[in-house]
Amino acid sequence: MTRPISYHTGKFPPARLDWEQLIPLIGPANAALARYDGLLSAIPNADVLLSPLTTQEAVLSSRIEGTQATMGEVLEFEAGGASEKLDPKKVDDIHEVLNYRRAMREAVDQLQELPLCQRIIKQIHSTLLDGVRGHDRARGNYKPVPNYIGPMGCALDEARFVPIAPEHVDEGMSRWEKYLHGSAPDRLVQLAIAHAEFEALHPFLDGNGRLGRMLIPLFLYERELLHAPMFYLSEYLEANRQEYYDRLLAVSSRDDWTGWCGFFLQALQQQAKENEQKARRILALYDEKKKWMVNTTHSQYAIAALDFFFTQPVFSSSHFVAEAHIPAPTARRILKLCRENGLLRSLREASGQKSGILAFPELVNITEGRSII
Repeated sequence: MTRPISYHTGKFPPARLDWEQLIPLIGPANAALARYDGLLSAIPNADVLLSPLTTQEAVLSSRIEGTQATMGEVLEFEAGGASEKLDPKKVDDIHEVLNYRRAMREAVDQLQELPLCQRIIKQIHSTLLDGVRGHDRARGNYKPVPNYIGPMGCALDEARFVPIAPEHVDEGMSRWEKYLHGSAPDRLVQLAIAHAEFEALHPFLDGNGRLGRMLIPLFLYERELLHAPMFYLSEYLEANRQEYYDRLLAVSSRDDWTGWCGFFLQALQQQAKENEQKARRILALYDEKKKWMVNTTHSQYAIAALDFFFTQPVFSSSHFVAEAHIPAPTARRILKLCRENGLLRSLREASGQKSGILAFPELVNITEGRSII
């Protein structure tokens, strides 16, 4: 029987890297990230236009950890239109996704006053597990007992990886934090090493994978490599899940930091290109529909309505009327026109006390990368 791989005690940070292997990857990764950031900085309301991408990142990062919720299900649930037809397990998955998104918002708020540090990490861990799977497993605190990684329900001798022991977590996280804020030849390589080390430490009993991926956009934002913490790497990692895990394990088993960093740099480059393309499609859709909304509704509130649709591409009609800051009669007229002319699609007709649920299919499908609505 193969013995589990154990944490690489005494080998962080890495003593050496093969820079000849990494340098050809560093330039393209930085260039792709800069192009994506250039687009971000040119979008005056990126938090509105790219809001669906934030939800999609939460969906994909949670999916790596075993949740099954889709973006469409999350948005419909949030609008109040799906709870009665979903099984309890799916509802739990959706709550995990919503917690992920909330934890990201809290982390960004914290970064206005604090550097990316253990205090922030513990706070967002507490939010991530609030009321969901793992909520009773030392939420917001480092692990009090050993943990290990392997198939569901496996014994220790069947595990693939055994992280750092609980009595050494504080020391390990202090080294990690010091490295995170130290100087480095290249920030993206520094981020690669910091991500791998966090996953190897596995400082919490649950939620480590999601937290580690959450740290990627937060680091890029804090170091001003991005104008906004909107970088969605989970799509690449989910598509290359086995290599992702194998590369992380090779750090501890073979001291292969260079191989991991190479994989991470390629992931950043490819995902930056994909993020840029998707953001451009969303921006083009916004520009197209802005003209359409003005010409179709002839309303001074046309853009306010469109911004609402981009922020919440699945929503209840009553929520739109109440929250869009548009006079109620005008809001109802805009919804009617958008439905009749095909911009919005009804997912649930209004009935009795239940409001109708509407969706903006083009935006949801661009974000998902396929037609789901």
